[in-house]
Amino acid sequence: MDFGLTVLPDPPYSRLLELLQLGEANGFTHGWTYDSHVLWQEPFPLLTMAAERTTTLKLGLCVTNPGTRDPTVLASAHALLQDISGGRIVMGIGRGDSARRVIGQKPVPVAEFERRCAMIKDFMNGRTVSWNERELTLEWAKGRAEIPMYVAGYGPKVLAIAGRVSDGVIIQLADPDIVDWTMGIARKAAEEAGRDPSALVPVVCAPCVLSDDLDDARERVRWFPAMVSNHVDDLLRRYPKEELPPPLVDYVERKGFYDYTEHSRTGARHGEFVDDETCDRFCILGTAEQHVEKLKRLQAVGAAQYNIYLMTGEQEATLEAYGRDVIPAVNAA
Repeated sequence: MDFGLTVLPDPPYSRLLELLQLGEANGFTHGWTYDSHVLWQEPFPLLTMAAERTTTLKLGLCVTNPGTRDPTVLASAHALLQDISGGRIVMGIGRGDSARRVIGQKPVPVAEFERRCAMIKDFMNGRTVSWNERELTLEWAKGRAEIPMYVAGYGPKVLAIAGRVSDGVIIQLADPDIVDWTMGIARKAAEEAGRDPSALVPVVCAPCVLSDDLDDARERVRWFPAMVSNHVDDLLRRYPKEELPPPLVDYVERKGFYDYTEHSRTGARHGEFVDDETCDRFCILGTAEQHVEKLKRLQAVGAAQYNIYLMTGEQEATLEAYGRDVIPAVNAA
């Protein structure tokens, strides 16, 4: 299993760089940051600096969207970062949540999202595309190592898009049962499109807390299922509840409000409705041994990467403990 870390692009920007370097030193393979340019700092300059200050870490946005940013610009920026990093760029992409809603826009419509993702994947990798009735090519991007695209989503329609056009699925929760359900939909769509379903990479993203005190650990992560609930709200407007996994939707019935000024913030008030069981399902909590046990369960359903949302707890201590106690144990023969 690969291991990644996601660091918010909060000021000071130097903090993100320090944590990515520390993650690399502790055996992490991927470094990610958010793309929500009003809530946090603009991430593309940060990825440029991170590419220059790391040597092996693969870098990407978890996630960007093709609505806030023009698809041609998004593809070109990733292609240049691929040059700067020596081939270490990955793309995480979704329909747009906080980046779009905060500026008064809705997520990109599903059909348009698929069209834009398909174009971006080819365009950023130096292949000619037809766009706005023009034939376009990034001539200078030809011959580079392929930039993989991972699509973030929860619902069957977006998961099917991941199966048809992408290299993997970004799954923002660490429940093995829901991960298995998610990949089943994406892989079925890949197979129907004539693609290899086993080649789809599941990237599991969730916060973790290393602690003997589960009550305290749960308090630190209630913000995360609350964040996920925004996406679940969208699903429940599109699909009958019976078509979705109960652990994904049942807890949302207690939801009251959501404040984007506290988006992805530990202690956010809108997380008060989240119950303990959902915290345990969606996150990884407890001792190092408990982390290893849950990660092996995720491995068993095919998870290829666990990406820590590093917004919670003692950040340096978490990275060092994972490098010392968790990653070696999970990846032992």
